[in-house]
Amino acid sequence: MANVIWTPQEKQKQLMERWEDEALYGGAAGGGKSDCALAEALRQVHIPHYRGLILRKTFPQLTELMDRSTEIYKPSFPKARFNESKHVWNFPSGAKIYFGSLQHTKDRLNYQGKRYDFIDFDELTQFLWDEYSYLFSRNRPNGPGTRCYIRAQANPGGIGHSWVKERFITPTVPLKTIWENAEIRFPDGHTEKKWRSRIFVPSTVFDNKILLENDPEYLMRLASLPEAERNALLYGDWDTFSGQVFNEWRNDSSHYEDRIGTHVIAPFKIPDTWSIWCGLDWGYTKPFSVAWYAIDHDRRMYRIREYYGCTGTPNTGVKLEPTMVAQKIREIEEDDPNLKGKTIHRVGDPAIWQSDGTESIGDLMGRSPNYVFFEKGDHARISGKMQCHHRLNFDENGIPMFYCFSTCKHFIRTIPALVYDESDVEDIDTDGEDHIYDEWRYVCMKNPIAPPVPKEIKQKPYDPLETPLDRIINGSRYDQYKAFRI
Repeated sequence: MANVIWTPQEKQKQLMERWEDEALYGGAAGGGKSDCALAEALRQVHIPHYRGLILRKTFPQLTELMDRSTEIYKPSFPKARFNESKHVWNFPSGAKIYFGSLQHTKDRLNYQGKRYDFIDFDELTQFLWDEYSYLFSRNRPNGPGTRCYIRAQANPGGIGHSWVKERFITPTVPLKTIWENAEIRFPDGHTEKKWRSRIFVPSTVFDNKILLENDPEYLMRLASLPEAERNALLYGDWDTFSGQVFNEWRNDSSHYEDRIGTHVIAPFKIPDTWSIWCGLDWGYTKPFSVAWYAIDHDRRMYRIREYYGCTGTPNTGVKLEPTMVAQKIREIEEDDPNLKGKTIHRVGDPAIWQSDGTESIGDLMGRSPNYVFFEKGDHARISGKMQCHHRLNFDENGIPMFYCFSTCKHFIRTIPALVYDESDVEDIDTDGEDHIYDEWRYVCMKNPIAPPVPKEIKQKPYDPLETPLDRIINGSRYDQYKAFRI
């Protein structure tokens, strides 16, 4: 009988049987993700010109992965050699598997001009979309007979959480192929529609029978984590995760109508007596964000309309001129029933008034015939973030000081995905898609509210001589007849 070095478990086998161009595996801790990546990279090492690439965000993160590769690769291919200085496995056939990192976005250029038949991203949510998508151009054959495809593993959380969720989790149910197409124009003028496929294969620690047999206490360690981290790592919950800035956020479609315990609600007609605000965060190569808010008589805020300048590719702007954006703002305000005829207070990104001798963006937007003027927003980042937290807090009845109409899809997508900056732990990581947050923050700073004051519960000492009647009269919490009183 052959000496079996490694064999896939059921969920790992599901992934390794997939044919799609891209696949994301995991979504929780302990699902055997790294082993699966190392094994998948071996699939074509019998082909001399095959080249594989396994990536982590930083080089120190590769250490454990390279150590594990020795445990699998060396006994499987005794004549294979690992070059520690170049971080590459050389196989007897001539095939190679490289280990690489992409700590900064500019590091993607280190792979320019190179070709890899297979590329794997370990912990994909640590990468930006620009880094992931750039490697598509490097995923090409080194010769005949190889298959070119991409695999990735991830847990919820991290700077890339939003785009990974949007690409693999949100579009459909797990294990169902997601298709996208692009129309390509050839030099002779004809066009063809080309298709690309991807899929999400979920896996949790419950699918890793070997781990649970070797370490049955691992389940308890995951269960003992703080709630957000536990939900993400133990159960694969993509709506809450460690490092999430606004973990107060709730989106419960069952309460869109009664507005209890949710920030997202069904749209409604805004009363004429409520004030209307418009916020702007400017962007050209990155998205710009414009949104309209209503403030009721209790100072509660409602996000009622948004205009987001994104191409559909995460964090990529539509490159519109300021006058065109101003024209669209004016059109929305003249057509939307909740905005038409209203006095609108506008506040914007202070950067739109910067000028190098030419007209500023703010001046261009204020030109005839649009006359869209913004006052300068308060750019205090920490105070602004706290105002957002104050508004997201629920009172004892499950009512927050901020609601978002269910039609504001980009707010609902990006705000829960924001993470903290690793070097400035009180602020948001600006490498993420934070344009909507900035625009919201400017409006919150123009309409500040006090932090919620928790109600004190007065604890009374227990008096064993106190009669049941005394307890009722004194309002003691030890009312043993409460269940029988009307």
